[in-house]
Amino acid sequence: MDLRLTDAQQDAKERAKRFAAEHIVPVAGDIDRQRVMSAELLGTLRSNGWLSAALPAEWGAGNMDALAYGVVTEEIGKACSSVRSFMTAHNMAAHALVRFGTPEQKARWLPDICSGRKIIAFALTEEEVGSAGNSIATDAQDQRSHYRVNGTKVWITAGLVADLFLIFAQDGGRPIALVVERGHPGFTTEPMMEVLGVRGAMLARLCFEDVEIPMSQRIGPVGAGIAFVANAALDQGRFSIAWGAAGVVWACLDACLSYAVHRKQAGHSLAEFQLVRRQLTDMLLAHTTARALCCRSAFFRMEGDPRAVMETTLAKYHAAQAAVRVANDAVRLHGANGYSIGYSVERYLRDATVLEIIEGTREIHQVGLASYALQSPHVDF
Repeated sequence: MDLRLTDAQQDAKERAKRFAAEHIVPVAGDIDRQRVMSAELLGTLRSNGWLSAALPAEWGAGNMDALAYGVVTEEIGKACSSVRSFMTAHNMAAHALVRFGTPEQKARWLPDICSGRKIIAFALTEEEVGSAGNSIATDAQDQRSHYRVNGTKVWITAGLVADLFLIFAQDGGRPIALVVERGHPGFTTEPMMEVLGVRGAMLARLCFEDVEIPMSQRIGPVGAGIAFVANAALDQGRFSIAWGAAGVVWACLDACLSYAVHRKQAGHSLAEFQLVRRQLTDMLLAHTTARALCCRSAFFRMEGDPRAVMETTLAKYHAAQAAVRVANDAVRLHGANGYSIGYSVERYLRDATVLEIIEGTREIHQVGLASYALQSPHVDF
């Protein structure tokens, strides 16, 4: 496994780094406080191709390989988790459409999705079942020419502004996936913005009341909505979240290095104190290992290795835990300043918390990864 980036991968990383420094970092605090991403920033993300960086070139997208997309996501995640979350949601829903859409469906929606002219959101979670796909309560009654959909989805990233929604429902107990367009009669969205972190991801509740969705907007066969369509999207989401979490760790490390050098205590910089140096070492190790697991998962994906799904889960599990732990340490290293909104580490801590919840909780991953370990082949390259 060659850990050196190719010229194309390095170029993608550098472009993302410059973009984040110019367009995201200066407004990251505003996004958090105002709980919204500006139309100007969305337009800039669109025009620079970041919303569809990993989608196929045949539809006008960036066609980045997994490692290039990963290092780009890390740079964006380092700058602002809200922006990274928005990109993740758009890409994971689009990825499922690429995988399971018919030629007609792809021709209908992918040009606008890949250009960023239309945003697509991923809508699985419900109030009483979380993301336990097989237990979803949203109902889609087969009316021969269309489905009549009733139900509610919650915590849907980009839900306030998305034009399209990949939703999941039950057709007589058989899970299905449907693309719903904003404006369908009976379909409404409500803001869900009072959250601890990642406040600018523009979360929404989706409400369906006798919404008629044409049969032609079902993605994949009846019964495949969760096992294939949703799981493919969730796998893509976990990959993005893993890299975004590594970005949060990196942001915390950068903030602490700067603070330790410039902050004076008893006439000495914090960087001179052994316990502080130990904390910095632990942060460096956390970032290095998180990035290494993310790179490993990227290589598995690029090779088409069937273990890629679980390797991605492993990377997400570790990187999310590392982000929470390092963000906690970063706040403590900053002392009282770390508890104030004048320093970004408090935002990093709030943003990191959700990483152990979304696209599979820490506990769910523990169960799945233990099964993977018991199978043993993951140790072979």
